[in-house]
Amino acid sequence: MHRHLNGLKTAVLLGVLSAAILAVGSIFGRSGLIIALFLALAINGYSYFFSDRLALKAMRAYPVSQIEQPRLYAIVGDLATKARMPMPRLYLSPTAAPNAFATGRNPGNAAVCCTEGIMGMMTDRELRGVLGHELSHVYNRDILIASVAGALASVIVYLANFAQFAAIFGFGRNDDDGPGIFEILLLIVLGPIAASLIQLAIGRAREYQADESGAKLTKDPLGLASALRKLESGAVAAPLPQTSQLGPVSSLMIANPFSGAGVGRLFSTHPPIDQRIARLERLDEIARSRP
Repeated sequence: MHRHLNGLKTAVLLGVLSAAILAVGSIFGRSGLIIALFLALAINGYSYFFSDRLALKAMRAYPVSQIEQPRLYAIVGDLATKARMPMPRLYLSPTAAPNAFATGRNPGNAAVCCTEGIMGMMTDRELRGVLGHELSHVYNRDILIASVAGALASVIVYLANFAQFAAIFGFGRNDDDGPGIFEILLLIVLGPIAASLIQLAIGRAREYQADESGAKLTKDPLGLASALRKLESGAVAAPLPQTSQLGPVSSLMIANPFSGAGVGRLFSTHPPIDQRIARLERLDEIARSRP
């Protein structure tokens, strides 16, 4: 049930974000609409084909072989075999912050990266839960969804910045050739906020879905639940620095890698850990109740 709701929510949110692009572009007339569409396609295409390289580079990840990481290779290999999917490339990131992420536009081009911190913190059962979640992101085509959402949101922010430039230099006018000053101010204030909120909602829906899909792949929801508890405390003990380079990668990770609570938690691309654990525990109860 959750799976269908999350899929529907994602589709609706992407549709709203796409409609927002068209509405914003239309403010600047036909030429603005064409430019907005071109930017959306260009940014989306670049993100889709090169997201794996950008994420791995940001985390300074290095490739590892079966000989170098037999434990990681065995768990990922077993899960990929069970899912009837090809073996992804494996990477480690030289950071103490416990986390993991998967990237790649499809299963044939997938890469899974674990930090050195998570490898030392997790039991085999917990690591299996984490990797099942990450592989599910690839199998659910979440990298494509994230790329589309990110590209569309970026275009809205770009147009908002352009509107700010127009307002500063007095380009706004209330005729058919350009936007009026009220439209410009509205876009500057509300455009980036709306784009960010929709992108956050999409990210949270896909995290819930990956939790559920990963739990079904491993047949052990509580293994992932246990891992999430450790990751929550691990992010507080050893958070990643909030840099512009690591910001986009954080949405790919299994848990928010930055320490923070309160308002920061509200604007995280990840759902609250306690809510994710509660859902996983419910999945375990449902599985146990079946004959």
